[in-house]
Amino acid sequence: MKISVVIPTYNYGRFIGEALESLRAQTRSPDEIIIVDDGSEDNTEEVVLRFGEEVRYLKQQNSGVCVARNRGVEETSGDLIAFMDADDIWDASKLDKQTAIFESDPEVGLVHCGMREFDSDTGEVTNVYLDGEEGWIAGMIAEWNKPAVIGPGGTTMVKRVVFDLVGGFDPSLKNAEDWEFCFRVAKRFKVGFVREALVNYRIHPENAHKNIAEMERSALRAWTKVFDGSDPDIEKLKRRSYANLFKVLAASFLRQGHYFGFIRNAAKSLFYRPSLVGHFLTSRVRRDNHES
Repeated sequence: MKISVVIPTYNYGRFIGEALESLRAQTRSPDEIIIVDDGSEDNTEEVVLRFGEEVRYLKQQNSGVCVARNRGVEETSGDLIAFMDADDIWDASKLDKQTAIFESDPEVGLVHCGMREFDSDTGEVTNVYLDGEEGWIAGMIAEWNKPAVIGPGGTTMVKRVVFDLVGGFDPSLKNAEDWEFCFRVAKRFKVGFVREALVNYRIHPENAHKNIAEMERSALRAWTKVFDGSDPDIEKLKRRSYANLFKVLAASFLRQGHYFGFIRNAAKSLFYRPSLVGHFLTSRVRRDNHES
């Protein structure tokens, strides 16, 4: 199988060199690397061009990560597409181990893997995620009780024919786009998982900052797409999934001190799942104790 790696990037010139070096070190080398620069204004192009013919560099007007990923896939010729975030570093065996799952099971349409988070300044590993799911997991993705697909923006490989069949990433979504994409894949194909941390996810101020209003807007649109009434089994998970969504949104608003947004989303979560009242009471207490 021919492997293509697609890397969308925006102003990550200080990180992308390390990402590309980790691709150079793969035990199963990618057949092509496509970088889609989404309108960077830093030294991204200079850094990428140092890698010469190993990389194909495309630059576009800033249009968002979904447009960049979709364009990158359009430019590929591989049977398998691996998505990489420009600030991540991959373990040398990532492509090898994920490709082996595709080769062993023709029903698999997408493969993800474990992930570790590390502090960009200190290099300290802060979290390791190895509890992803595999098999026919569309319901687990929809329920969103926990991430069934770990770090779907940067841990996933997908068959090119599957990507085309489900229609790629939805450009109208600025958040939850990878969750919604994985759900569409999982409705039609098995999902594979490598229970090892093969992606090193860099924590730094730019990825810590979130536009909470946009997160809320995109998430609600994504959830509307998933729970569109077309699948009775998925609809059975709707109340629990929305409760989980609004719980997470409430916590995000609370962390940024937007109390009205916290109360609004907490109320919605409780509407769908009243048993969460204890969770929200302790959340408020923890916040008060932190501020005192």
